[in-house]
Amino acid sequence: MATFSRGRQRIKALCCFRTLISGKFDYDLVVIGGGSGGLACSKEAAQLGQRVAVLDYVEPSLKGTKWGLGGTCVNVGCIPKKLMHQAALLGTAVKDARKYGWQIPESLSHDWSTMAEAVQNHVKSLNWVLILKQHCLYMTVTAKNIVLATGGRPKYPTHVPGAMEFGITSDDVFWLKESPKKTLVVGASYVALECAGFLTGIGLDTTVMVRSIALRGFDQQMSGLVTDYMEAYGTKFSWKCTPKSIEKLPSGLLRVTWMDLNTKEEHQDTFNSVLWAVGRASETKTLNLEKVGVEINKETGKIIVATDEATSVPNIFAIGDIAEGRPELTPTAIKAGKLLARRLVGHSTELMNYDNVSLLLHAYAFILVYHAFYKPLEFTVAERDATQCYIKVVCLREGDQRVLGMHFTGPNAGEVTQGFSLGFQCGLTYEHLRNTVGIHPTCAEELIKLNITKRSGLDATVTGC
Repeated sequence: MATFSRGRQRIKALCCFRTLISGKFDYDLVVIGGGSGGLACSKEAAQLGQRVAVLDYVEPSLKGTKWGLGGTCVNVGCIPKKLMHQAALLGTAVKDARKYGWQIPESLSHDWSTMAEAVQNHVKSLNWVLILKQHCLYMTVTAKNIVLATGGRPKYPTHVPGAMEFGITSDDVFWLKESPKKTLVVGASYVALECAGFLTGIGLDTTVMVRSIALRGFDQQMSGLVTDYMEAYGTKFSWKCTPKSIEKLPSGLLRVTWMDLNTKEEHQDTFNSVLWAVGRASETKTLNLEKVGVEINKETGKIIVATDEATSVPNIFAIGDIAEGRPELTPTAIKAGKLLARRLVGHSTELMNYDNVSLLLHAYAFILVYHAFYKPLEFTVAERDATQCYIKVVCLREGDQRVLGMHFTGPNAGEVTQGFSLGFQCGLTYEHLRNTVGIHPTCAEELIKLNITKRSGLDATVTGC
């Protein structure tokens, strides 16, 4: 497998594929986009004996931030976000340690540059692992099959004066050399709340500006628990507000003017940084797709795909965030990429199952919800508030009560739910949960102890073991 890095190769690869009628191809597969999905697809195909090239190029952000191979998740997403989140958790753990007998100084401080350097060094190490061979040149290549996996980039609210000149996005925050200090996060997606959460956690004055509701598309009861928890731990929220303008003062501070949508009054405050988290746009505009006939949803910029990831043009496929109707999730793109590679080689006919990744429930009369408020054992001695620690399991009401979904707020939520997610592939039912012996004492065991339904109206607070 070869890896190339220059932007124009994307367009030339597509146009060349269109004009080549017969003869040998340079590669069996060309993957355009070196993110999680593209690399998973290319590596799987290479391991199956295919000649593969990956074409990747990252346009620097408006603030000049750039990175190597690996896409959003590795460079400006999941990986640096979790590491910075860990920094915040360690700060909380140090405070809890006093209750457990550790003699901790009352005054604690966090050094952004130390954290940032460590995180950035780790990300760079991943870049080096991913790069097998790199050529910085313009070239034309031909391929039997082409996979588009260019992902997306954060949006700017172009209607807000000063937004692009003075704001940053998630493409920048993880690569800042110095602390963003007092920060306004505009938006209420999970990207916005995750960033605001770790900024607050390391001791920065952080405000989240929300136009309507937080975590649109998520269970709103769970969303409320998340924002309540964040507020309890110091994150400020400006609800029903929208920014009007940003200007840079002689002091270097950013003066933000916004409108309260309820009162229609304008307000101002100054911040050191403004982080935009108002959505993402598909990276398809530079691919020259119209000339080769690839159908695109003009509103979203996403590529229309069939169940087998095929586009409207034979032998051109699309996976990951740029594919219409697909969850914008790294593990989904990785799995879809691997399965596509196997199908292209003829080793499998298995399609990606998206049903168990994302499921919308409309028939509320046919579901039963089991729930519980619980207190993690580690919260007890530390005397931490556990009112936002909550579990909800959504089941079909009839038959064997197949589990349709789970919600979990509390420590190590990702680790807990990953284990249970396997059950969805195996037809998990409520009885399976009830018949499982718990690992004690853990937060995960609370899921298999659920016995109170929302319909019953009974108190769902867990007491004792």
